[in-house]
Amino acid sequence: MKHNKFNIKLVLALGFCFLGLLGNAQELETFIEEALANNPEIQKFELQYNIASEKINEVNTLPNTEFGIGYFLSEPETRTGAQRFKVSAKQMLPWFGNITIRENYVSALANAKYEDILIAKRKLMASVSKSYYNLYANKAKQAVLKENIKLLDTYETLALTSVEVGKASAVDVLRLQMRQNEMQQSLAISRQQFLSEQTTFNKLLNRDKAIIVNVIYKLNIPSEDFEIDLENLALHPELLKYDKLYHSVEQSELLNQNESSPMVGFGLDYISVDKRPNMDFRDNGKDIIMPMVALSIPIFNKKHKSKSKQNDLQQQEIEFQKQERSNTLETLLNKAINDRISSRISHATQTKNLKQAKDAEEILIKSYETGTIDFNDVLDIQELQLKFQMNQIESVKTYYVQTTIINYLTQQ
Repeated sequence: MKHNKFNIKLVLALGFCFLGLLGNAQELETFIEEALANNPEIQKFELQYNIASEKINEVNTLPNTEFGIGYFLSEPETRTGAQRFKVSAKQMLPWFGNITIRENYVSALANAKYEDILIAKRKLMASVSKSYYNLYANKAKQAVLKENIKLLDTYETLALTSVEVGKASAVDVLRLQMRQNEMQQSLAISRQQFLSEQTTFNKLLNRDKAIIVNVIYKLNIPSEDFEIDLENLALHPELLKYDKLYHSVEQSELLNQNESSPMVGFGLDYISVDKRPNMDFRDNGKDIIMPMVALSIPIFNKKHKSKSKQNDLQQQEIEFQKQERSNTLETLLNKAINDRISSRISHATQTKNLKQAKDAEEILIKSYETGTIDFNDVLDIQELQLKFQMNQIESVKTYYVQTTIINYLTQQ
């Protein structure tokens, strides 16, 4: 039940906080849910957690009961008769609370394993989202290339007309055609890159690589960013795992201290005795029953002292590892926030430049009516326009990819 609550909460956070998804959040959420249900890495971590949890039943046991049987080849004679065979049983008992401490230790290890599941799910959701935005950007760029190829077709028609009336040279037409060839090449390469990214996306969902992925047609950067709770970073599963590992070492030390205590054992010996022939007395042939108490004392406890030292060093190591990872995640979060701000700035700049490029294009088209069109200028403006359009798409993709990273680090 705990798993489901986490999945739904984080999926909703990743799916619906993006104001620019224009009604497509449900589709991305569906992809994420499919990935969570089918991804083999998550299934692997869940099995590891189940195995770790099952170990609680393994340690919740007493030491093996010892049974022994012996037969006297040379029967020793006693006053009450000859001894024939001996049966013994003995059960050692750990010191008080040992089993509970062992259960707590194994449970602490299982809890640390559970964090691996949460981490894997977060990473998978982020990977699916990133791949989805890569597919969006690729499709958007393909649409821009097709649009610009059509624009060059229009320019080519103008150039051919100008050649016929002597207002342009055949070189201008050839330049336009070469530019078209380059854009056709870029479009073909982009289509191959889409297929490659589509394979990546499908494999994240653990399904056939050839399944067609339909992505949203257009994404917009929202007017305002959602609020980021930086304090949530301290509750990230990657950091909580270190807390749980630290706790497991604490439980390991408690277990080590408990195991350095004595063990008590209880047993019973039964010896079969034959009757002495031709004699009649009260205890003739009476079997022997002998209760026993055993005590196991760890006199040589160097092993336990060494284990305590190891546990202390391991706790220090975990603290340093957590601090190192915390610094890395904080740096990653700060970079994602700044990169998202930069993408918003870039998008605004590219939008402004694109409008000016279109204005310049209109001026050039109008100049054709007066017979003063310069096709070198046409190609320059078209190249700038394409550049601005591509940069605009890239800034949108960057915005959402960085938002995905921020969600990975701060969503609870």
